[in-house]
Amino acid sequence: MQGKGKSMYNDQQAMDLRRRRQIRNWIILIVLIIAVLLGLRTLRDMGKTTEISAVTMPCYASQDVTPFGDSVLYYDGASIHCLSSTGAVKWSFPVGGGALFSVSDEHMVVWVGSQLFIVDKNGRPSYNENMGAEIQFARVGESYAAVVIGDDTAPDLVIKDLQGSQVDEEAEAFSGMLLLDVGFYGEKGEYMWTLAMDVYGTAINTVMNTFQVGKMNTGEVSLGESLTYKVLFEDNKLRVFTTQQMYTYDYKAVQDVNSTMLVYGWKLIDQYIPSRGSASMLLAPTSQTSANNSITELRVLSGTLDRRYTLPSACVGAAVQGKNLYAFSNEYLYRADIDSQRFYGYALPLPEGVTATGFIGLTANGRALLTSGDTVYSVGLPK
Repeated sequence: MQGKGKSMYNDQQAMDLRRRRQIRNWIILIVLIIAVLLGLRTLRDMGKTTEISAVTMPCYASQDVTPFGDSVLYYDGASIHCLSSTGAVKWSFPVGGGALFSVSDEHMVVWVGSQLFIVDKNGRPSYNENMGAEIQFARVGESYAAVVIGDDTAPDLVIKDLQGSQVDEEAEAFSGMLLLDVGFYGEKGEYMWTLAMDVYGTAINTVMNTFQVGKMNTGEVSLGESLTYKVLFEDNKLRVFTTQQMYTYDYKAVQDVNSTMLVYGWKLIDQYIPSRGSASMLLAPTSQTSANNSITELRVLSGTLDRRYTLPSACVGAAVQGKNLYAFSNEYLYRADIDSQRFYGYALPLPEGVTATGFIGLTANGRALLTSGDTVYSVGLPK
């Protein structure tokens, strides 16, 4: 009897032990589920104390909507209109059909066929003349405008000041080449870079030239066959992005080899360039930046910083402004400090049943231009 009683006692102890373990496991599971739910709720509800508002803009996503400082430009096929960041009409500039335009911080350059317009941020034109040949494209900086005219492989690069006086011309320098892009840099935009592709060479080659406007050619760099798609000027350096590498050059196109960075598989999607100090350059996986944006990761290059971020959910676009990262999903706006990897979520204040399907860009005064189909919304950013 004693042996049997002891056996029953041991069995009861084992059952009690299993029951306690089961109860403990269930408690742990319930706690984990509650923590996940609270985490999701915190992510979604965080920032409710900071109200963000949305307004419907009086333009369509198909109308070349473009941030322009604190304002927004769009082209309706007859005129270029300037709106405040909340949709009030500031001015309109008639240009007729078939126009294209490009902007800097404070100026706009418009071309229609061979006609060129230089317009300031208040809608006042400082130049309106025929260039005598079809304009391929034009760019404007702080002090000058660059106009590319002529045939594709026989381009003529003309440089004008913002009142239209011609200050430089490169009529033969790009013979046999396709000019891809032009930009200005320096304290007052007194330097210029060009990207051109040698179309008659034995192998594809992109060439970058640098100039001091009106004075001299300061440098030439062969960038090889990788597609070069962006040149930035920040902290007295030129950052050149190809599909393989980010290269760094000085004013005279002398390379800083130690600053070369591998960016294969990543594409630059936005940048914030302060007046002094390092820029913040925002990248996303190249495969996620197609027409059907579904971005789940981000990468920021800034000075010596190279940091990656995982987004809480797939987003239609992302941007950087100051020290903040912003990303936009169908229903939420996410914000994170660049020095942190924690995102805070804010429900997008769009009309009921409306979700964001695209992102155009940020205005300088902190509003995001989002699209839902062809409708454009201006959404205030949380600070």
